[in-house]
Amino acid sequence: MTDAVSSGGTPPRPPGPELRASDADRERVSDVLRDALAEGRLDMEEFEERLDATYKARTYGELAPITRDLPVGQVVAPKVDMLKRPEPDGSWASRIVGGEGSSTWAVAVMSGFQRKGRWTVPRRFNCFAFWGGGELDLREANFTDGEVEINCVAIMGGMQVIVPPGVEVVVRGIGIMGGFDHREQGVPGEPGAPRVVVTGFAFWGGVGIERKPTRAERRALREERRQQRLDRREAVRELRESVRDDARDAHRRMIGGHHDMMRDRRRRRED
Repeated sequence: MTDAVSSGGTPPRPPGPELRASDADRERVSDVLRDALAEGRLDMEEFEERLDATYKARTYGELAPITRDLPVGQVVAPKVDMLKRPEPDGSWASRIVGGEGSSTWAVAVMSGFQRKGRWTVPRRFNCFAFWGGGELDLREANFTDGEVEINCVAIMGGMQVIVPPGVEVVVRGIGIMGGFDHREQGVPGEPGAPRVVVTGFAFWGGVGIERKPTRAERRALREERRQQRLDRREAVRELRESVRDDARDAHRRMIGGHHDMMRDRRRRRED
């Protein structure tokens, strides 16, 4: 009975379909969908439907069918590691992980691509845009090496490379009736931070490079500004209370002085 089921037409269910999927899992599936769109395996309508289903998925069982007919295969529930390993501390040393990149190329032909969130930048990432555009966001990415190269070819299209503060940027691209953004070049990097080299070719197109804080840094900055506003409001409130107290004291002293003066007058009249 067991052999018949295992060798029959009903495939076994993937392990742990009820496990909750993370944002990183959804981003990996969306990367597969974007690659399939660039390769022509999906049209734009199918891509949008599956991408919408990806971001609505809550479990591995909901994610698995989305890429089942694509070369990468299905999403498999992660193995549980019984060893307690140190958590990444967010330092540059913990973000240079070695190995292979999670994505090594991207293509946009009259369309667009995006790499963002938790992904691993390879030693060389190639991207091409023709009448389209793309965005490479490295703010929360890991790096396979201390120096990575991003090769951009933009033909009547544009690309945007977003790097976090502390990363050194070197621009070596060539532009003909187009250009590469050099504003972030020359900014020294932090000790241990990776170096990002942007190369390639732009014809009637452009490659922009922008330095932005990470989401955590933006949240921390917003929280700091919010706390500063609260501190200012508290200081103003305390100042107003102090002024009111001073005014009340001055008024009491004035009334007390007036009463003393009236008592003195009554005494003099009685005398």
